[in-house]
Amino acid sequence: MAQSNVRVAVQRTRILPKWVRRWDAAAARAVNRRHTHPAIDRFWSHMSGFADRGVLWWSIAGVLAVLHRRRASTRGLTSLLIASALTNLIAKRVFGGDRPLLADVPIGRHLPKPPITPSFPSGHSASAAAFAAGVALERPRIGAVLVPAALGVAYSRLHTGAHWLSDVVGGLTLGAGVAGLTALVVPPKPGEPELPPPTGTDRSLPASQQGEGVFIVVNRLSGSSLVRPDPLRIIAARLPLAEVRVLDDGEDPGSAAREALGRGEPPHVLGVCGGDGTVAAVAHEAIAAGLPLFVVPGGTFNHFARASGAASADLAVDALQRGEGVRVDVGELRFGEEEPITVLNTASVGVYADFVAAREAREARLGKWLAAVVAAVRVLRHAHPVTVVMNGRRAQVWSLYVGIGASDPEVVAPLQRGTLDGGLLDVRVLHAGSRARAAASLAFGRRVSVVMRRLRLLPRRVEAFSTVELEVLVRPRQGQPPGFAHDGELAVEGPAEASAAYRGPGYRTTVRIVPAVLDVYRPARDRDVKAVSERRAGNTIEE
Repeated sequence: MAQSNVRVAVQRTRILPKWVRRWDAAAARAVNRRHTHPAIDRFWSHMSGFADRGVLWWSIAGVLAVLHRRRASTRGLTSLLIASALTNLIAKRVFGGDRPLLADVPIGRHLPKPPITPSFPSGHSASAAAFAAGVALERPRIGAVLVPAALGVAYSRLHTGAHWLSDVVGGLTLGAGVAGLTALVVPPKPGEPELPPPTGTDRSLPASQQGEGVFIVVNRLSGSSLVRPDPLRIIAARLPLAEVRVLDDGEDPGSAAREALGRGEPPHVLGVCGGDGTVAAVAHEAIAAGLPLFVVPGGTFNHFARASGAASADLAVDALQRGEGVRVDVGELRFGEEEPITVLNTASVGVYADFVAAREAREARLGKWLAAVVAAVRVLRHAHPVTVVMNGRRAQVWSLYVGIGASDPEVVAPLQRGTLDGGLLDVRVLHAGSRARAAASLAFGRRVSVVMRRLRLLPRRVEAFSTVELEVLVRPRQGQPPGFAHDGELAVEGPAEASAAYRGPGYRTTVRIVPAVLDVYRPARDRDVKAVSERRAGNTIEE
């Protein structure tokens, strides 16, 4: 080990000019003699730790993919993987270099496990720059948000004494250069919406030109988008006669819909503006009342609105005014003998439910976007398998997904339904294995999943089958039932919430398909391409 340290030190002396080494020493002295609060030292240590092995960037990539920014996610991760390989397999062996002496670094800043690999260039800095630059090529606004995080990770390597200034600058340059090269090989398409092809059979529904007879439940707390116009302004301008009910904090959207339906003159169309959980709650009431559902995307993810073809407020209003729609299947999720819950996209237990629980616990303090990133990091680092019993078979799984309608067979975790009809549930079981691969399975679409699986970066033990009904017994985990999620919301969170469904060794959950039961407004398929082009030209498309 001592001979190896001498070798890399000599290697650095031979390759790096004296003026670079002088600047390194000066920068290290400037950083080390600054007196900072212990909390600040811990912050930079944690920041550096979150970026170990790219965990932070893989987590953000997963969030971007869930937000339908898969091209940005893919380019960022591709740049990261190439930059990481160049750094660790080539650059560090060619340039080498010893790291700063920990004796010169304040002890409160030391990393729990000081790195022992050659110093130049910084792998953390290269990965950070590659990912942020790759995302920025496809989504400049999101990339701009990531730049401070990337620079923060780079600075954390100086603050903790893990690298010299030249290591960090070299890593940033290498990472940004790799992202630029990927743009030459595969030109980016910044700003182009990633809309799935619509499915289902077009049907005529009652039209409403100015919102007459339409009652719309609006949940302002469902989430936000960096690029979406305010849907309430569009509703007010184009549907001035619609009755809009903005929910108070903590108010149940289903209760608001039932109240309107119980009046002497109930609405003829039930509308909802919010995220998938809000949409599912109002859809439940629309089915019970036999009314068509008008969906305006107003959440962060908007999986159902996108799948049904109404990916923006303008497109949804177009369909309402023309009376165009589609009839869709829904799912019913039931715990024990409790009343069923309407499911529009997926029901799941395992890593995604853990992600939802961790995100919801932090949303009030951090907002949905940042809370999602922190939750993804936590799941990647601390998730545990769940024990389930299906059809008499006991298995340990990372996740059990039950999708409403068939999804792409190459996608491990289909968070958005692939079809609107067909009368089938699409079940995906990810058996226990690598935690990192399980968490990575959340992040990719079909094309990237194929490549990642061939590189053995995604799990292979994925069981998939179709059925009309599934009953599963979920075993307790660490003394309590694991969370069960549907449509981005927690349906079961723990013993208190699950008391009615919890039965001794576990709780029984039933999911079944209810075919062709809900009418939803969406533009007719032959109008979709023209409508999207018109909205994009006017810069009002909600990406």
